[in-house]
Amino acid sequence: MTFSYYPGCTLKTKAKELDGYARRSAEALGITLDELADWQCCGGVYTTAKDEIATKLSSVRALMSAKKEGNALVTLCSACHNVIKQTKHELDTNDDMNLRASNYMGCNAREAADTEVIHYLEMLRDVVGFDKIKEKVVNPLTGRKIAAYYGCLLLRPGKTMQFDNPENPKIIEDFIRAIGATPVIYPMRNECCGGYITVKDAEAAKKNSTAVHESAAGFGADCIITACPLCRYNLIKAESPIPVIYFTELLAEALGVK
Repeated sequence: MTFSYYPGCTLKTKAKELDGYARRSAEALGITLDELADWQCCGGVYTTAKDEIATKLSSVRALMSAKKEGNALVTLCSACHNVIKQTKHELDTNDDMNLRASNYMGCNAREAADTEVIHYLEMLRDVVGFDKIKEKVVNPLTGRKIAAYYGCLLLRPGKTMQFDNPENPKIIEDFIRAIGATPVIYPMRNECCGGYITVKDAEAAKKNSTAVHESAAGFGADCIITACPLCRYNLIKAESPIPVIYFTELLAEALGVK
C-alpha cells in the first residue's frame, strides 16, 4: 500500500533517526511512503487567529499534493501532524478560511480537506494492524519496560485530532505490546514537556520535563519513547538517567531492520 508522506523540516535535520527508522520499518511492513515532491515547512505551530492565513498555506499545499496523487497523507512529527490536521479541519469547517486560501492558491482549497491525514502510529494500528506487526517481529523486546510519552500535540484538541482519548490514550501502549515489550502506565504521559517555552525560559521547560522523567522512573520505566522531536529535545535536557528515544527506533529494532 502507498501513502503520500510529509516528513517536515526537523526530520531532515535534528531528527533524522525518527525518519530513517520509520522508512525502513514501513518497507519491512509492506508500506510505501512516497515523500511529497515539493513540501514546505508546516510552520511548526498552528496559529489559532482566524485572520491568519499565510502560515497555513504550506499545509494546504501538502494536502492538495496528496489529493492529486490520490493518496492519504501520512505524517510522523507530532507538530507537523497537529498543524496539518488542524488546517484540514479549518478548511472543512470555516468558509472564510476556505475562500481566502482559494484566493491565494488560485484553486478550490476546500478540496484539500478531502485528503485523509493519518499519523504513522495510526497507520500501524489501523492499516497494518498491531496483530500483523506481532507476526513480523523477529526480535521481540521481551522484558523491556517502556514508558510512552504522548505530550500535547498528538492528542489535543481532541475533537479535531481524534487520535486517541486525550485523557487516557492507549495507542502507544498497544504498540509497545505489539513489539513484545511491557508498557509502563504513569501519570505524566500526556502532560506538557514545556514545548516552545524552552526558547524563552529553558528552566521552566526543564522543570516540566523533569517531572515527566520522575513520573516514568517512579513507575519502573527503562526508557521513554516519543514521536515528537521537540518533546525529545526537552526531555533529554532534563536530569534523569532514563534514555529518551523515538518509537520508530524500537519498531526497527523489533523488525530487525535497525
